[in-house]
Amino acid sequence: MSQEATRKSLLMLVISLQVSVEGNDAYGSSYSNFPFMDRWSGILKVPLHSNSRSLCRVAASLCLSPTSRTPTVPSVNAILFNGDRVEGTGNPVIERLSDLQRIAEILVLKFGGSTNAWVIEASTFNGPFAVYKDFIPSVNQWGEPQSYDPTGFPASELTVLLLSNCLEEARKIISERLAEPKQIGHSTPPFVQPRTKLLGFSKGGIVLNQLVAELGFSGVDSTGNPTQAIEQPINGGPAYIQEETQTVPTSRESLLNSITEVHYVDVGLNSAGAYLTDQNVIERISKRLAQGPFGIRFVLHGTPRQWCDNRRALIRKEKETLVRLLRSEDQRSGGKLHVCERLYFTGRPPTMQMHFEVIENLDVS
Repeated sequence: MSQEATRKSLLMLVISLQVSVEGNDAYGSSYSNFPFMDRWSGILKVPLHSNSRSLCRVAASLCLSPTSRTPTVPSVNAILFNGDRVEGTGNPVIERLSDLQRIAEILVLKFGGSTNAWVIEASTFNGPFAVYKDFIPSVNQWGEPQSYDPTGFPASELTVLLLSNCLEEARKIISERLAEPKQIGHSTPPFVQPRTKLLGFSKGGIVLNQLVAELGFSGVDSTGNPTQAIEQPINGGPAYIQEETQTVPTSRESLLNSITEVHYVDVGLNSAGAYLTDQNVIERISKRLAQGPFGIRFVLHGTPRQWCDNRRALIRKEKETLVRLLRSEDQRSGGKLHVCERLYFTGRPPTMQMHFEVIENLDVS
């Protein structure tokens, strides 16, 4: 059996192991068993801001403490920003890989059982078009960015608040389902800082671009640790005790400082801006990494649909520009800025199906 066939078989086996304890509720929550790891999975609907009526759907797959059955500190937070909606295709592959919860389970399989997976959907849609206005203020009515301006750090601030609200909501659901008070496991060593791995699929790549722009203009201390006390609540979000706050980043500094990988997953737009091409931003990130102890790996995953179609030449041109900029700064960063490209389904004609299939075929090694 080929490596690819083995991976797909394992994926289906893992997903088939998911079991529901009391049936799905309005959030689609359930408990699932990955090998060697207790997990909770569900679709959360949380406000973007404390006074906002706009709800954001987030699929989560979270590690649970084996003793307290509450969310515990993962080794990795894998955060994927999803793209436009594609409905009514009649294609079972596209339908399956459009499901947020399915994507979250795939991320856990890809990055390991000690991963918390978060799949974030835009809170606003204009027809099928995702509009990430709260993350990127410059987007137009179709969700196309006019620029990536780091002023105010909107994407990193909102990502932190969103994860914090999601974690609180998940804890409430789990506590209610178990009909017992919250408990805190003490098996995890203190001061653990989970790594953050960012992914953007299709139009979701624009949120990566905004976060990368904000990363270039953020500060870092000599150890790479966050510069804000983690006990503080975030913009009206819930405050936790110290061990609980480490489950997700609790300040924009802790989020940006914890990023170790950025994965562009077949990103694309009908306008400019699919990839970040600002040389100043990449130079600032290189200088930032040179001052800190950690590196960042950029992985650009693509298919013939986005990279080989002459009708999408702008996407390919922007991708090549970003790769060139990243490679030019590798030496100046002290070897801490890495980039690689991975093209999937070579030799096949561009199709919408392969655009979704790449999620299942991601090589994140």
